[in-house]
Amino acid sequence: MTEEDFVAIDCHAHVFTRDLPLAGERRYAPDYDATIAQYLAMLDDNGMSHGVLVQPSFLGTDNSYMLEALTSMPSRLRGIAVVAPDIETDALQVLDRQGVVGVRLNLLGRPDPVFTSREWSRHLGDISRLGWQVELQAEAGRLPALLPPLLASGCTVVVDHFGKPDPVAGIDDPGFRYLLSVGKSRQVWVKLSAAYRNGSAGRAIAQAAIPLLKAEFGLDRLVWGSDWPHTQFERVANPAEARQILSIWLPNAAECDQVLDGSPRKLFRFGG
Repeated sequence: MTEEDFVAIDCHAHVFTRDLPLAGERRYAPDYDATIAQYLAMLDDNGMSHGVLVQPSFLGTDNSYMLEALTSMPSRLRGIAVVAPDIETDALQVLDRQGVVGVRLNLLGRPDPVFTSREWSRHLGDISRLGWQVELQAEAGRLPALLPPLLASGCTVVVDHFGKPDPVAGIDDPGFRYLLSVGKSRQVWVKLSAAYRNGSAGRAIAQAAIPLLKAEFGLDRLVWGSDWPHTQFERVANPAEARQILSIWLPNAAECDQVLDGSPRKLFRFGG
């Protein structure tokens, strides 16, 4: 794969069909399909060369459909899996060979894991040794408790959706301010994605957050995701608009290119 093959990397999307087995504990169940073919067409239509598929929480630890996508397009796609913390090291290594580069922790509506337990310590050690990331979705107010043990484990952490600050407090949310404070650790990346998931003021919060994130993390620790197919927000979002909004947030073309390509390329293991 050559340098010219890289145009833009979409770092957050989901694929599924409505007939797949659903997890017992879930907040949402889709009534439509978001297929592998549809996702690839979306990338093409919006000038994106590569994508990162994130296992949807409603499918639980059955990553098979996402893995089917990864194996069908190994140079173009990478994956973030959902796994149980007691998964064996060998099983993680198999996922690694299939194009998985991290694990997802969607903690919305769930308790904080006990990262200091023996089970989690072993699991995080495996993740760190593989060079994977922990993709974290949680309200900003929980980050002061969640991030320190993850960072102490040596893991790379990718925080979803601007860190999910409180919709009312916005950038003054103490949890968001804490997130800014860990930028200098160089272990944490933040996704500029799905501002609509941060309430009706989400776009305004995103606009205010970006200069702060740039200052504390640097552009090389910021990545972008379409959040396709915008589960639960299908009527208020679309991938073309998501891409256009990034250019509003980052009007400087070189900065935009850094977030779309330079920052995510190594993080998600594209291009060797």
